[in-house]
Amino acid sequence: MSVDLVVVGLGHVGLPLAHRAAEAGLRTVGLDVSETVVNGLSAGRSHVGGVDDAQVAAMLGAGFEATVDPTVLGAARTVVICVPTGLAQDGTPDLSSVEAATRSVATELRPGTLVVLESTSYPGTTRDLVRPLLEDASGLRAGDDFHLAYSPQRIDPGNAHWTVRSTPKIVSGHTPRCAKRATAFYGRLVDNLVVARGTREAEMAKLLENTYRYVNIALVDEIALFCHESGIDTWDVLHCAATKPFGYAPFTPGAGVGGHCIPVDPHYLAAGAAAQGFPFRMLAAAHDVLGRMPGHVVERALRLLTEVRGDPRGARVLLLGVAYKPGVADVRESPARPVAAGLRAVGVEVSYHDPYVDGFSVEGRPLPRATELATALDGSDLAILLQEHPCYDMGQLVRARCALLDTRGRAAGRRVTLL
Repeated sequence: MSVDLVVVGLGHVGLPLAHRAAEAGLRTVGLDVSETVVNGLSAGRSHVGGVDDAQVAAMLGAGFEATVDPTVLGAARTVVICVPTGLAQDGTPDLSSVEAATRSVATELRPGTLVVLESTSYPGTTRDLVRPLLEDASGLRAGDDFHLAYSPQRIDPGNAHWTVRSTPKIVSGHTPRCAKRATAFYGRLVDNLVVARGTREAEMAKLLENTYRYVNIALVDEIALFCHESGIDTWDVLHCAATKPFGYAPFTPGAGVGGHCIPVDPHYLAAGAAAQGFPFRMLAAAHDVLGRMPGHVVERALRLLTEVRGDPRGARVLLLGVAYKPGVADVRESPARPVAAGLRAVGVEVSYHDPYVDGFSVEGRPLPRATELATALDGSDLAILLQEHPCYDMGQLVRARCALLDTRGRAAGRRVTLL
């Protein structure tokens, strides 16, 4: 039996795409290397924040199946690769998951199939990495025997307004005919399509989107560092600047950047540029600034603890919000880790409160979790607001017995210190 779509990789990108496809009436199969993920989905349990258990149940009711068996690829009209593209230990791009997924697809590739890469990577990945792997193993030719496309993911965890369907979707093809086929496919899932000139342009557009945020967050972080040294109210500066209705996009400083995209994607751009002999100087500067922010938070915390109790050693610090963004349980690349590690290194007792995160480890050691916020605040010398989850009552934080270091600019009061 033929399958309309096989989604390879059922993580934060692949599962929302599979959900939307099943919702749109496509016969959809999800392929993943993790039996835990597959068994959980088959039992109606979601493992990502963007799709809940009820939505998984609806997917199963619509005929969705999850499997670890790659032979399902041979029955697919369309295959979309949504595997992660992270960094190696040395900070360079790691495309091993893309390569492995592509080889699996190549083994089962049939004439007429549309293969789409959604994983973020440097310009040329679709043309120079994915295409040869598919062609060499299958004996088929992209643009002639099968269709090859690139369409960057635009998933924003926790955002109920901009979904897979409502977010404009960039689509590109190895040839114009490939782009036409990809446009027809995504047109069944997404309300607004944007056709790029080619796959390299679409790949570059994705890197630009996230590098734009990376650089601008670094800019306001350095503004915050300068304002702190100069005695200027950072948050008033940002508030005033944000009132300009043109030529300015507001960003806010914090303890660092997290998630899978913002801390990672600029490295792909830098690596791709370096391979062509082009140094991205602005990326290097932004990386330096962002790398300093967790240490800055630790330094501010230690100064506050010295004021409060004389010696930071043995002090009790409560981290509020260890997820990388508000309202989600995602802790990938969370700046809470280097902050906790820095505090622990000088003998501070660190715990955390986060209603979305059941467990959180730092350097291989679990961080104690507080479940009763009021009790945890009363038992702490200092609380550090790292993430402004919507459930946090700023009034409660301000009234707490302990001092508060607010890295998000949300609180104000006698015992509150802003970043």
